[in-house]
Amino acid sequence: MAGQIERIRVFIRVAELESFAAAARDLGVSRSIVTRYVGELEDELGVQLLVRTTRKVSLTVAGQVYLDRTRPLVEDLDRAKVLVKQQQDTLSGELRISAPVSFGQRFLPDILHEFHLAHPGVQAKIEMTDRFVDLIDEGYDMALRISGPPSGVSNIWRKIAGVPRSIVASPAYLEVAGTPHHPVELADHAFLAYSHFPGGAALKLLHRKTGETAATTLNHWFETTSGEVIVALADRGCGVALMPNFLMSDELKNRRLLPLLDDWSAPEIWLTAYYPPYDKMPAKVAAFTGFVEDMVTSNPDMLK
Repeated sequence: MAGQIERIRVFIRVAELESFAAAARDLGVSRSIVTRYVGELEDELGVQLLVRTTRKVSLTVAGQVYLDRTRPLVEDLDRAKVLVKQQQDTLSGELRISAPVSFGQRFLPDILHEFHLAHPGVQAKIEMTDRFVDLIDEGYDMALRISGPPSGVSNIWRKIAGVPRSIVASPAYLEVAGTPHHPVELADHAFLAYSHFPGGAALKLLHRKTGETAATTLNHWFETTSGEVIVALADRGCGVALMPNFLMSDELKNRRLLPLLDDWSAPEIWLTAYYPPYDKMPAKVAAFTGFVEDMVTSNPDMLK
């Protein structure tokens, strides 16, 4: 059975054309369907809306009242449908994004600058946070995250790039505490922990050449959600850290932080884009994702 809006549309067209047959031709349906829809609408309302004669169809008083009230409503619905489709298919309107703090501070200004030049009709709103936001409840169009590969998430996601990371410590720290030569020795060191990375105090490393795995429990004397604070503390000789290379590129280049256990790799982390469960991804969301991907692929050393 047709919905009420569809029956009202048919009634309006019959009233405008003053003919069931003409309305059927205009709507591309059979005359019997038009007759049935109008009859169902009259039964639902409990009034006669149209008077049928052999020559034409006329509105009753009730039919005229109903036409005058429903036609603007249906026209508003049609306009709303057009506006929503335009917003879905065009690059305009608000774009709400959640992005990691450290990544956002370093790379989003360049990405947003280029994106705005290409699509000035989009108003980007960025919240910088490292927590996993609820895209639907908090009203985000997308989120960027640096974390382990997605597991058991209900959102749509797209891997943008792997994010290399290293175990590091300062020369001053190593001079006092010694240099670990095997993953199990990390348990004897002060570890600076990043709260949002998976695994907690447990760490499993993989030997790059032999495939051997080694698990250890880290001694977290300090934990924070700020990657910058961890790098700064490691630089000051406060402990060992496992952080993305892009966060400590200057410290690594200037050898203020030294890589440890080079033959071993930590579980991989990704830069990933997350989306609500769209049936069709909005054009502005797809476009912004493309700008992020282009920035990463055109600058291969960006995250290394």
